[in-house]
Amino acid sequence: MKVEASPVITLLTDFGTADYFVAAVKGVILTINPQVSIVDITHETPPRDIESAAFTLLACYRDFPTGTIHVAVVDPGVGSARRPIAVSAGDHYFVGPDNGLFSYILDREASHRVFHLTVERHFRQSVSPSFHGRDIFGPVAAAISRGTELGELGPQIRDAVRLAPLAPEKLQNGTLRGRIINIDHFGNCITNFTRADLLNAQNRQLLVNGRVIKAFRRFFGDKSGLNEDEHGDELFAIWGSAGFLEISVNNGSAAALLNAKRGDAVTVSE
Repeated sequence: MKVEASPVITLLTDFGTADYFVAAVKGVILTINPQVSIVDITHETPPRDIESAAFTLLACYRDFPTGTIHVAVVDPGVGSARRPIAVSAGDHYFVGPDNGLFSYILDREASHRVFHLTVERHFRQSVSPSFHGRDIFGPVAAAISRGTELGELGPQIRDAVRLAPLAPEKLQNGTLRGRIINIDHFGNCITNFTRADLLNAQNRQLLVNGRVIKAFRRFFGDKSGLNEDEHGDELFAIWGSAGFLEISVNNGSAAALLNAKRGDAVTVSE
C-alpha cells in the first residue's frame, strides 16, 4: 500500500479539548511532515472507553481516502507493558496502543498486518511514560506519512489484543443473540446485527431488557404502516448509517426508555 503524496492523518482520542494534549500531538506530526492534512475524528470519547473508540473508528474509517493514517489513543495502560502497534488493514493504516482498540477493524478486514513498534529512532526524543500519543504514536504516523514501511518500525505480531467479536451468536430456531455495542449522542442503541445477519428483518422482533420491539422503520420520522391507534413515537428498529441495526424512538432517547447500556443483550427471533 502506498501513502498519497499529501497524506491524511486522523486523530481519535479521549483527550478532550480543554488541555494541550491534542495540540501537542498535532505539533509533533507537523514538525515531521508539514504537508499532512490532520482531521479530528473526535476527542470526546469517554475517558478510558476503548470499546466506544473502537466503534467510532469502525464507523468512519472507510470514509477517508486510501492510505489514510488513523491515530487512535484511548490508552488507560499507557506506560505499562502494553505494546504500541501499527496496523495495515483495508488500504488504511492505524497507529495506537495494543489494547483492543483496533479489534473491530481486524474483524472486518481479513487481510491485515500488525507490527509492534520497537524502533525508537522513529519516536520523539525523551518518551514520556504518560503521553505516548505525542511521543510515539504521533511521530510514527508522521513517519508513515513520509514513506516509512511498517516493517521498518518493528516486528510483525499475530497476537494483537482483541475485544469480544462483533458477530452475533446463533441460537436454536433461528434466534440470534447479539448486544448493544454503542449508544450515540441521541440515545440510539446500536446493535451488532448487520444486514447479512438479518436478511428478512421486517419479519423479526427484538427483545431488549424485557421490551419487545416489532416495528421496523426506513427513517426516523417514518409513519408508514402505523395503525390508527399508534403515534409513531414508540420504539422501533432502523438500519443505521454505520451499517448496524439500531433501536430508536422518534424525538427521544431509546436508551433512556430501555434503561439500556452498552453490552446489554439483544435477541432477534421470528
